[in-house]
Amino acid sequence: MRFPSQGARNASEVHPLVLLSNLKLAARDGGELTLERLTEWLARRTGSRYLRIDPTRVDVAAVTALVSHAYARRHRFLPLAVDAERVLVATSEPLVQEWRRDLQHLTRRRIELAVVNPLDLHRYTMEFYGVTRSVRGARGDVRGEANTTLPSFEQLVELGRTGDVNADDQHIVHIVDWLLQYAYEQRASDIHLEPRREMGRMRFRIDGVLHKVFEVPPAVMTAVVSRIKVLGRMDLAERRRPQDGRIKTRSPGGREVEMRLSA
Repeated sequence: MRFPSQGARNASEVHPLVLLSNLKLAARDGGELTLERLTEWLARRTGSRYLRIDPTRVDVAAVTALVSHAYARRHRFLPLAVDAERVLVATSEPLVQEWRRDLQHLTRRRIELAVVNPLDLHRYTMEFYGVTRSVRGARGDVRGEANTTLPSFEQLVELGRTGDVNADDQHIVHIVDWLLQYAYEQRASDIHLEPRREMGRMRFRIDGVLHKVFEVPPAVMTAVVSRIKVLGRMDLAERRRPQDGRIKTRSPGGREVEMRLSA
């Protein structure tokens, strides 16, 4: 299979593997040539590593800080992990690597390549950069870029109580919508929002294990908690007694989902 060069592609083109999977062709074993099976074939054919993206294992803030959204979209790749020595990069076009030398020079790290499902690549590129953009926007709107660390936990609680944080800010709304839908898709049984002095943590419990999803500045975390309390019809001013609430929302497939809140 021949893939178009970088110059011949544009954002509206459909990946060849997606076109093939839509034909629902039969494999030699009698099964169907699904997009995932075709992706595995492409990885083997090009001598590359095959990978299914597990978003709960991705440090979204770290990987989206490596390159801009525009650059990642233009070259159709997505960093998935970074450490002191290497960057793991997902792509659905392993034969198109004009970007590789530039990324290696920029990060000063070894580049490891993994072939992933092209629809997953597109989806998580949009989601990861989208939520990062919302967190940055909310941080600027709520507290200003220069001061995102509060001096004490009491002041953090007071910030949410006094109404200095706008729970209806468009960035906060987007973060909460993403968080709830993401939790449903990952089959999380619990969402943990943990305010801290330096960086608040969002974690999901999946199959009994807590997974870190995202870290946000304290003021943004306070706004997120306030937004969820508003949705659950809880008292924003109450900070001493435990509260319970409920949120009714819909899954991507249109199914009604009820979430129980405890604060």
